[in-house]
Amino acid sequence: MSNMNTPPINSQSKDRQFQNELTTIFQYLQENVCTASMLSEATGIKQKNICRYKRDLEAQGHLKELYRNYCKTTGFKAWYITTDKTKFPSGLTQYNLFNHD
Repeated sequence: MSNMNTPPINSQSKDRQFQNELTTIFQYLQENVCTASMLSEATGIKQKNICRYKRDLEAQGHLKELYRNYCKTTGFKAWYITTDKTKFPSGLTQYNLFNHD
């Protein structure tokens, strides 16, 4: 049974939501260094979505993991991340154990 009061979700509204969340995350991380859990708490974006956006931004070179420390939200060790390129580590090479090139 369909709910007549709920508009169908079309791909255009999903794309707009994706872009809004991605922009929010990018801008927040320009001003703050935090974990994904702290970011989720601050922005209201689901952590599952943040992990996907984090992966995409990292692959594009717009996000870096800075250091691993205890998260202020969960109390567990986690990566602190940023999109502020002035805070990116320089001269460090990170090796991929699974890349056999």
